[in-house]
Amino acid sequence: MSGIAHPRPSSAPVQSVNAVDEQQKSSSRGSTQKVQKRSLDYVLRSGLAGGLAGCAAKTVVAPLDRVKILFQASNPQFAKYASSWSGLAAALRDIKRYEGTSALFKGHSATLLRIFPYAAIKFLAYEQIRAVIIPSLDKETSIRRLVSGSLAGVTSVFFTYPLELVRVRLAFETKRTSRSSLRDICRQIYNERVVPPSTGPAAVGGAAATGSTQAAAVAAAENVSSAVNQVVPRTGFANFYRGFGPTILGMLPYAGMSFLTHDTVGDWLRHPAVAQYTTLPESESTRAKKGSRRPQLTAAAELFSGALAGLVSQTSSYPLEVIRRRMQVGGAVGDGHRLGIVETASKIWLEKGFRGYWVGLTIGYLKVVPMVATSFFVYERLKWSLGI
Repeated sequence: MSGIAHPRPSSAPVQSVNAVDEQQKSSSRGSTQKVQKRSLDYVLRSGLAGGLAGCAAKTVVAPLDRVKILFQASNPQFAKYASSWSGLAAALRDIKRYEGTSALFKGHSATLLRIFPYAAIKFLAYEQIRAVIIPSLDKETSIRRLVSGSLAGVTSVFFTYPLELVRVRLAFETKRTSRSSLRDICRQIYNERVVPPSTGPAAVGGAAATGSTQAAAVAAAENVSSAVNQVVPRTGFANFYRGFGPTILGMLPYAGMSFLTHDTVGDWLRHPAVAQYTTLPESESTRAKKGSRRPQLTAAAELFSGALAGLVSQTSSYPLEVIRRRMQVGGAVGDGHRLGIVETASKIWLEKGFRGYWVGLTIGYLKVVPMVATSFFVYERLKWSLGI
């Protein structure tokens, strides 16, 4: 009996010690992950993965991106193609015929110059902001995911917007003889002068004809306009942020819905009912060592979640994107008058009505499916390869 009773008291302490060890390892692992997310090594690796993912995604859709810009900005040579499905193929054919194959990638050098820091900052900011807003699994909600993605998008746009404007202006050019360099475009944007709204002689004359009260009001308005023009910059670096307002407004739903949809669909695809078909078996055995909370999705599942994220985000933000494009090319067409968000939206409504806010959306869908899918796919695979 003594031989049987002996192991029992000794086994309890052993089990207790093992349990404590496991808890310590678990808590140590969790604290290591938290420290790692804010370490320089993690920042550099996640930034590199995000930048390369953005470059890969933009390269895949560069020709579609250029045609979409031409449609959105109502370029006179391509406006006739914007209202039909066949217009995309016709526009691509015309660009290739009259400007050469390389013209399909016009502005792409500026795109890569911008997209690497943009995507790097966006993914990096999302990881860091998410770690603060969602510190644990029980805090992970759709609203917190949406806010994390929106803030990450706004952060990346703020630092890279001038490069985006340069890219759009390069892509907007269609003349075969045009050979504008990055330096030429930057100089042109910097030197563009803002033309204030007209309060010319016709308005003054009309006011004088209707009485001295209106004439005095017009004179007062001219004085106010003159004072405003002296304060508001009419040239210089401020021109590189033309269209920045609607960009920020559009980025809030775009980035937020993109990350929210991707992460939510990813959770669905990792559900135990379908996980055997949508996740990589080897990722289960190595994810603890890699420091990942979730198993890796298969290529098809990852591309599907990214594509769906792109469709949802594009739809939610597209009208503001159209307004932004029109504002960005304002100095390249017309009299150089810098239109605000409301003025630009009104002009689009007067020209084409409600449909004007959705010009090029079909191209947007064709572009955004491979672009966002590629971006998330490359990012997730690089994170796994880099051990983050």
